[in-house]
Amino acid sequence: MSRRSVLWSTAGVAGAGLGLGALGGTGTAAADSSADSGADMAPPERQGRTMAGVPFERRSTVRVGIVGLGNRGGSMIDLFLVLPGVRVVAVCDPVKAKAEAAAAKVVKAGQPAPAVYTNGEDDYENLCARGDIDFVYVATPWELHFAMARTAMLNGKHVGVECPIAMRLDELWALVDLSERTRRHCMQLENCCYGRNEMRVLRMAHAGKFGELLHGAGAYNHDLRELMFSPTYYEGPWRRLWHTRLRGDLYPNHGFGPVANYMDVNRGDRVVSISSFGTPALGLAEYRAAHMPPGDPSWKETYIESDRTISMVRTAKGRVIRLEHDVSTPHPYSRINSLGGTKGVFEDYPGRIYIEPDHKGHQWGDFAQYTEWDHWLWKEHANPPGGHGGMDYIMVFRLMQCMRLGLVPDFDVYDAATWTAPVPLSNLSVKAKGAPQEIPDFTRGEWRKARSGMDSEKPRE
Repeated sequence: MSRRSVLWSTAGVAGAGLGLGALGGTGTAAADSSADSGADMAPPERQGRTMAGVPFERRSTVRVGIVGLGNRGGSMIDLFLVLPGVRVVAVCDPVKAKAEAAAAKVVKAGQPAPAVYTNGEDDYENLCARGDIDFVYVATPWELHFAMARTAMLNGKHVGVECPIAMRLDELWALVDLSERTRRHCMQLENCCYGRNEMRVLRMAHAGKFGELLHGAGAYNHDLRELMFSPTYYEGPWRRLWHTRLRGDLYPNHGFGPVANYMDVNRGDRVVSISSFGTPALGLAEYRAAHMPPGDPSWKETYIESDRTISMVRTAKGRVIRLEHDVSTPHPYSRINSLGGTKGVFEDYPGRIYIEPDHKGHQWGDFAQYTEWDHWLWKEHANPPGGHGGMDYIMVFRLMQCMRLGLVPDFDVYDAATWTAPVPLSNLSVKAKGAPQEIPDFTRGEWRKARSGMDSEKPRE
């Protein structure tokens, strides 16, 4: 089975009655089918109990299974292996060499050799069925995330998925329902929420340093043209092919998650609507013309994804969040990461701040002067190992800590669904010339209750 067909063979009720054409084409019709299916469904009745505020079971050792060992999974395994009280029990990837290389890392770290699953696209199901795994980490192409998260929970495992957690609105609802029924956590492993600047701004916002919060902005503006056309960087052209299927914000989570945390989305406020606008799709075709030889398979592709998508998200309290997505034009890397309120504003890339009464004269202040507001995780791990400036390590450390100590996770399935909802909804809004699309209340009313989140207190070990 192909990577795309796996999604449909295991989707169950969320994908019932839907054909392979919804993900299989390379033109506008396929994009319409993929994005629209399930997008106008009514919120389903709750089938279980809320997962808001539900702690993990305490355990002395967290036993981990890793599915997907490419660029992301192949590097993240290193972080799991340096943490005490964590054991990598099994690894899975249809590319045998990648799985074997990961298994060798486990042995080199002094742990017993893990089980290795390389028997085709469905072998992750056998990993999930094991009785000696507590947590499944998924780092695979986007179209597989839903099926793998679903399979993990059905087998009694907590699961953490790289973003986005799914590509369709009905899939998001299915994951919410399944998490509530199985009592298993299903989390979007959004590493940018654990960035040092993001966690510092979070604490300052919650302490009232910005006054009453009014607006924020987040983005994924990252020139990926060279990587998307590379024959070796990704395992096949899966990421580039999404630009033939959808128009909208394909990757909102890195920008949306941190701003949602600043504003206590799902913990006292909630996002209610999104309006999105997209530019013409020119960048990938221009890059292909300049760099790809005649006869390259990419010449059969028709790109429809807007080079830049800009979305405006409105919250129940009237706040506004701007989201941007651009991976196909020249641009220095930026997640924007901005927050403003009645007492001032922070903007990132580069980090700068202006808040009263600290600053005056309409001149930016030095954000580096605010280290006193660093989160305890960054005070305790000042020079963390791993990629992305250490945020990957902070995320994995904190997640494994919560599992070992039996704590409530910093984010849950409702956050995962909310942060990913712009994928299908921005597509609908762009096609409707910016018409607002309702963002569902995945918490079913729980958002009105204040509760803990990323701004955690240091626990006692």
